Amino acid sequence: SSVAPMNQGKPIARLRRILGHGSGCNATMQAARQLCAGTGGIGSIRIHADVKKALDQNAPVVALESTIISHGMPYPQNVETARRVEDVVRSNGAVPATIAILDGVVHVGLDKKQLEKLGTLGPKCRKCSRRDLGLVVSTKGNGATTVAATMYIASMVGIRVFVTGGIGGAHRGVEKTLDISADLTELARTRVAVCEQLCQENHNLFLSPSHLLLLIQSVD
Repeated sequence: SSVAPMNQGKPIARLRRILGHGSGCNATMQAARQLCAGTGGIGSIRIHADVKKALDQNAPVVALESTIISHGMPYPQNVETARRVEDVVRSNGAVPATIAILDGVVHVGLDKKQLEKLGTLGPKCRKCSRRDLGLVVSTKGNGATTVAATMYIASMVGIRVFVTGGIGGAHRGVEKTLDISADLTELARTRVAVCEQLCQENHNLFLSPSHLLLLIQSVD
C-alpha cells in the first residue's frame, strides 16, 4: 500500500479545531472523532509512504495545497502543473506532500491516480478551508484544501514548511464587510512556515494592500 494510516488520538479539543467554530452537526462531529481516533474509517489521515518515510527520518517535506489543482486551472493543465511543481520540490532535495480529501479520507501526499482524480473532478471538489473539513469528511466527499486547511493538516502530521502561489487577504471595503480570508488567522495560530509568491488577486482589483498589512501585523 502507498499510504499509511496515522493515529490522531487527541481529545475533543482537537475536534473543535478541525471543525472550526459553531458547528452543531452530529454527523460531522462523529466523523471528526473518527479522524482524530485514526480508526481506519471515515476521515482517517493517510500519509503517502514516501512522505511518511521522510517524516520518520526527519528529512525535508514540503506541503502543497490542492485548490490550485481543482479550481485554479482546467484539466489537464492542472494535473500537468501539479506534477511539475512536485518535480521542482524533489529536484531541490525535499519530498512533496500535496494535501487533499478524497472520498472522505484526508490524504497527505497523492499518488499519480489520486492526483489525476483530483484534476478531473476539478470544481466538483469542494473548496475546503479549515471550517469545511468536518463536513467533507462526514459526507465522504472530495475536497481541495485552501492555504488555511493545508497548513492545519500539515501541522497535524508534523510538516513544518508549506509552499503556495499566494495567500488570501483582505478585500476592498473590509472595514464594512469584514471580508477577510481565513488564511490570515491561520497564519497566527498554526506553526507552519508559509512560502508564497504573492497575495491572490494582487493587482489592486479586489484586495486592499494597506488593510492586508495591518491585519498581518495584528493577527498574532
